[in-house]
Order: sequence, then structure tokens, then C-alpha cells
Amino acid sequence: MERRALLGLAVVATAAASSTARASSSGGGAASADTYFRLPVITASIIQASGRRGVLTIETGVDVPDAALRIRAQQSAPRLRAAYNTAAQRFANGLRPGAVPNIDQLSAELQAATNATLGRPGARVLLGTVMAA
Repeated sequence: MERRALLGLAVVATAAASSTARASSSGGGAASADTYFRLPVITASIIQASGRRGVLTIETGVDVPDAALRIRAQQSAPRLRAAYNTAAQRFANGLRPGAVPNIDQLSAELQAATNATLGRPGARVLLGTVMAA
């Protein structure tokens, strides 16, 4: 099994266990295995501090509590990946050489791409590892 897939499963299992405990105490909820699905790793090219080209990799997943919207999101997975690739490359083009990526800005851009692709809010983008190398 791939290490990333195993890591993703561990994150989902941990989130499901903590959401069960949180739901019983506070009524809130986090991503669970029923509402979460993973997307392939997104890559974008960047310029490193040395002037060479590098790669920005982003692990993403989507949490959709609404069943109807979840089905739409799963069926729109290729469109989501395309929108995420466009948003990631746009983000990488604005990144200064050698600078640390602003994860808040990246997640806001990916969330906007998700809402635009699905046609309405309700799906939440979850980021895994974001690495610039």
C-alpha cells in the first residue's frame, strides 16, 4: 500500500474517532470516512531560491456532509482536479523564489475553486501535506 494512502487513511480514521468524541460532547462534527474523499496530489512548478525550477505538491481531499452534493462532487472529481491544478499554478506563479507558501491563501483559492466548480458552497477542502521542493 502506498505510504500516502496509508497516511490518508490514518488521518481519516483519527478524524472520525475525534469527531465521534466531539459530536457526543459538543454536537459539532469534523470530516468522517462517510463524507470525505481524497483527490490525487496536485503539482505546480515554482522557481527555487537558486533559480532552478522546483515543484509545489499539494495533497487535497474534500469533505461534503450533504449527500446530494457529495455525489455531485464525486462525479465532478475530474473538474475539481482541473480547477485545483489551475488554482495551484496561479498560486505558484505568484510565489517569490525561496518564499514559504502561504497556506491560508492557498486554501482560500482552492475553496473558491471548489465552490465555483460545484456551483454552490457546502463542500470543504481539506489540505494534507503542502511541500515546495
